[in-house]
Amino acid sequence: MAINPQTSALIMIDMQQGFIDERSSLWIAGAQASVPSCAQALEAARNVGMPIWHVRRSYSFDGSDVEPVRYQQWLQGDKPLCAEGPWPQSLEAPSELVALDSERLLVKPRFSAFFETDLHEQLQQEGITHVILIGTTTPNCIRSTGYDAISYNYDVTVLSDATSSRSEAVQAANIEDMATIGMTIMTAEEFAQALQG
Repeated sequence: MAINPQTSALIMIDMQQGFIDERSSLWIAGAQASVPSCAQALEAARNVGMPIWHVRRSYSFDGSDVEPVRYQQWLQGDKPLCAEGPWPQSLEAPSELVALDSERLLVKPRFSAFFETDLHEQLQQEGITHVILIGTTTPNCIRSTGYDAISYNYDVTVLSDATSSRSEAVQAANIEDMATIGMTIMTAEEFAQALQG
């Protein structure tokens, strides 16, 4: 399957130290291992001029915008992903995944990158019809963004080795489910090859 870089966008979600670093209370066990594949996908997209969105989380110091299901975990873990907290570096991406000046940054308030953001409007302005999702976590942010993208009539591709979950079993089950509902599943290497096809 060839991918048209002019009508496609790479969307990288939540690849921040607050989710990647095992010292964080919000650590995702599989996230660190996915960094090389995320970097490969970024490089492939950059090489063909594909638009790239870096979607991130950023919490207020008072915790008023932390998801209720995550609040206690966040509070007891020294408030990761908070600029005013004791670990502001938790907001940062690993060096391999830092956004270029030409790439777009988007802060989302919940799991889906479409929820209470203008992502759909931005994609429409760019003529995007196909989104490629990478990042963490697969059952939460990747999956909810994928479902919302389908609701907006985008084609959706998920890169299985450039996404991550708290366990291999959870990752495999969610990848299988997303394939069943119509998302295309590729590896980062297959994505790079599809851009050349």
